[in-house]
Amino acid sequence: MEFTVFRVLGQRFRLRTTVTALAAGALLTAGCSSSDESPGEAAGGVPVVEVGKLTTCTHLPYPPFQFERDGKVVGFDVALIDLVAKKLGVEQKVLDTPFENFKTGAFLNSGECDLAAAGMTITDERKKNVDFSVPYFDATQALLVGGKSGVRTLAEVKERKKKLGAQAGTTGESYAKGQGFDPVAFESSDAVLNGLRTGQVDAVVTDYPVVQEWLKDKAVADAFVLGQNIDTGEQYGISVKKGNDKLRAAVDRAIMDARADGTYDKLYEQWIGPLPQGRS
Repeated sequence: MEFTVFRVLGQRFRLRTTVTALAAGALLTAGCSSSDESPGEAAGGVPVVEVGKLTTCTHLPYPPFQFERDGKVVGFDVALIDLVAKKLGVEQKVLDTPFENFKTGAFLNSGECDLAAAGMTITDERKKNVDFSVPYFDATQALLVGGKSGVRTLAEVKERKKKLGAQAGTTGESYAKGQGFDPVAFESSDAVLNGLRTGQVDAVVTDYPVVQEWLKDKAVADAFVLGQNIDTGEQYGISVKKGNDKLRAAVDRAIMDARADGTYDKLYEQWIGPLPQGRS
């Protein structure tokens, strides 16, 4: 699939349209007259920035939540938003945007996106600028280190004065700073891993599922080791513009329905791996 480069608010970003609930959306809209949905609205009067689309801001790549495969944006977050799009009778459209803007809600407030889905932790600071859905994922942080680095914990990284890296604007970076580190900041998860590969840093802290995905690559697994797993009590949420209660409710409903009918578990196993202990 080809992509087009756009420039918005001084930033370059790429537009990709995912193959979502198009067929299901056609069935839903076919049964509705033009009076049922006005321009800029999806099923149920949910406002959208583009007719027939549910526009999602994300930041690529961040596997297994969102990344490109065979010319298409896929992942756990993408699959969840597809469920929302299906219920609204529209098609998901994905915009690749800088992660830093998610904290301020810039692309939501400017009307470029309907929602943001990017493995984003719900925090009090972010709640000041955006509204979050119900939590859809319980996350932890993890330390990935060089196999010959001799360190396995953050305490050892500090004690031996090793260089620590993290993705800029993430809770991994915030956590590292809270532990007294001045981590090297990288723009994306790919850049974080590349920084570790090239020796710019000796260890990195990032979301555990991301580390799991990296370690599926034999070259990564041969060179690096999973160190400390850090339980920070994080939960991910989908963000919408403040006050967009109709869309937030639609997202909540899609997440809760998916949990109730088993769809969530299937997507979890498909994109992330075995379900956590205690769930079936």
